[in-house]
Amino acid sequence: MSRSETARPQLNAPSAASPGDATEPSRPLRVLMIAPTSFFADYGCHVRILEEARILQKLGHNVTIAAYHNGRDLPDVDIRRTLAIPWRRNYEVGSSRHKIAFDALLGLKTLSLLARKRYDVIHAHLHEGALIGLVLGRLARTPVVFDFQGSLTEEMIDHQFLRRDSAVYKPLRRLETWIDRTAPVVFTSSTHAAELLMGEFGCKPQQITALPDCVNTDVFRPAADFPPGELDALRASLGIPPDAKVIVYLGLLARYQGADLLLEAFRSILARHDNVYLLLMGFPGELYYAGLAEKLGIRHAVILTGRVPYEQAPQHLALGDVAAAPKLSLTESSGKLLNYMAAALPTVAFNTPVAREYLGADGLLAAPGDAADLAEKLEAALFPPADAAAAPAEMGRRLRQRAIGHFDWRQAGQVIVEAYARLTAKPGSRSSARSVALSRQTRR
Repeated sequence: MSRSETARPQLNAPSAASPGDATEPSRPLRVLMIAPTSFFADYGCHVRILEEARILQKLGHNVTIAAYHNGRDLPDVDIRRTLAIPWRRNYEVGSSRHKIAFDALLGLKTLSLLARKRYDVIHAHLHEGALIGLVLGRLARTPVVFDFQGSLTEEMIDHQFLRRDSAVYKPLRRLETWIDRTAPVVFTSSTHAAELLMGEFGCKPQQITALPDCVNTDVFRPAADFPPGELDALRASLGIPPDAKVIVYLGLLARYQGADLLLEAFRSILARHDNVYLLLMGFPGELYYAGLAEKLGIRHAVILTGRVPYEQAPQHLALGDVAAAPKLSLTESSGKLLNYMAAALPTVAFNTPVAREYLGADGLLAAPGDAADLAEKLEAALFPPADAAAAPAEMGRRLRQRAIGHFDWRQAGQVIVEAYARLTAKPGSRSSARSVALSRQTRR
């Protein structure tokens, strides 16, 4: 086995420190999370930030989240917001020139928080948060962990906000590389992300801790676990006939998320089966996708809900017969897959490294960017042959078991705390030595 293979982080094998282990802090830690986003906005990275904060609180630690001014407040999380920007009051989603002002204000808010209170760890999300954390953390002598959720420059290209031939591409790439290499601990949501950091950005294996996205399988659960009347009422309120098949999608509505291709695929399915509905749940492109569905002649069977509150997502997903995750990005995570898996839904995704890691052997993977293949895979789950009628349901059950076995927030919380302990332990102490040894053992 090569040295690189030996050091390769394993997505499904995070270590979990046992109670009383020396890698656990001796007292509750004060954690400052930097979230350069309109937290909370019921999608993607926001869910990861929220669930990490919640599990840390359950483990007895104190978490404060610094975020943009606009966002939804939550009763169980301490959110400290920036000053408002008068000309920008909507949710900030994806790449935007307005984020420069938002991030400057977030830096000021972070500096204010660090000046008022001593924090043990800065837990920075996304590259913007990591940049703020690394600069201000050095001033405050506070260690930083970087929660990596995809390449900064690649995401900007995916969002069509940046071109590779742009004059600012190389400077941004160099800044991204500096952030990745400087962070002492980098959490990655997939093995593919870890390989990207080591292969393209020169990160060292010992920097990287595998921390896959997780899911609360007590909250996201199969349809059979809900009161029948509750789901029937929700189905009726959305205008879905009792006998119709339903494809569900939950997430941002954008081209890089594959929403355009999903509508193309759905048009192909409707040409052969007329009693199928697409439950398209998300924002911010509702008007655009309503117009696109109208143009494709499928508007009557596409139900656009707009933003679905995270608390209501489990019931909405439980209406589905199959779930779609046609995300095109090769570097970003795809946490919606875990929600689908926990709901025991057969799941169709494009064949990307992240989709393969999360779904394992039970995902229905279509050729990336191929709407026809996406339609074929969705149709196979909706209308299996008579001799394999139970196959989709069996696939969904296996996916749920995989979610329970590999992607549980309680285990992830122990991984986070263990990383904090390594950073906060005094050099040369017994706790520090045991932490380093356990870290090396985990990487092997």
